[in-house]
This record gives sequence, C-alpha cells and structure tokens, in this order.
Amino acid sequence: MNTQQTGGTYEGFDEAERAAMKERAKELKKGKKSKADPEADLLEKIAEMPDDDRALAERLHELISTEVPELTPRTWYGQPAYAKDGKVICFFQAAAKFGTEYATFGFNEAQRLDNGTMWPTAFGITRLTPEDEKLLISLVKKASGLS
Repeated sequence: MNTQQTGGTYEGFDEAERAAMKERAKELKKGKKSKADPEADLLEKIAEMPDDDRALAERLHELISTEVPELTPRTWYGQPAYAKDGKVICFFQAAAKFGTEYATFGFNEAQRLDNGTMWPTAFGITRLTPEDEKLLISLVKKASGLS
C-alpha cells in the first residue's frame, strides 16, 4: 500500500492496488453464487499472466494440487491462492501484478511457521529448483497444519 505523504497530503492507492481491491470485491460477490468454480477462476487468472509469472504459477498450482490436495484453489485479490476451511493459507503474487522485479509466494497463517522471534512469511521467486519446491511444499503443509 502506498502510504507515503508528500506536502502533508495522502497520495492514496496506486492503480495496481485499486485493481487488486476491485478483484477482491468481484471474488466476494462471485463467492456468494452457488455455481462459482474457484479453481476455474484461478486457472483463468494464471492464463492471463505474462510468460515468466505464468510458468511459476502453473508449477506451484501443480505442486500444491498434487502434494497438498486438502487445500482449495481459489483467487485472492485476483491472484492464485489456496485455502483451508475457507481461510487463505498461501498465495502467489505475480511480478507483473505490481510491477515488481520478482514474483512472491506468501503465507497468511504464518503463526504455524513461527520459529523463535522472527520467520519468513513470503518468498521472492524468480525460478523454482527441485530443492525450492520441496521447501515450499513442506512450508505449505506446515502452514496448513498438515505436518
């Protein structure tokens, strides 16, 4: 969120932030419809991504769907996310979404990942190695309360 102030006036949300909020409002409205297909929405959003982001999102979707099938795929602020009992546990944020240098994979239920007084709740991703995949899946399982 852009909270910088210049000259004592609030600059407000930038265009990407406003678009994300509109996406979230659509998701909430769509979720009230009984025939909503959250996974189809997720796959549609992945298909709209630029090549590099799409490749990462497709691989993460494949991994999570296979390794942690207890999670429900859906969108969250217009990005792929995975929920348990209706709560988003983890999410992917495409680099193109906010014009960042790299994509991000993050966690909402981070308290299950805690380790002392400081721990990661999001990871920047430029590519996924087999070791990265193993680590992310173990963290997704832990954050979901499955390990």
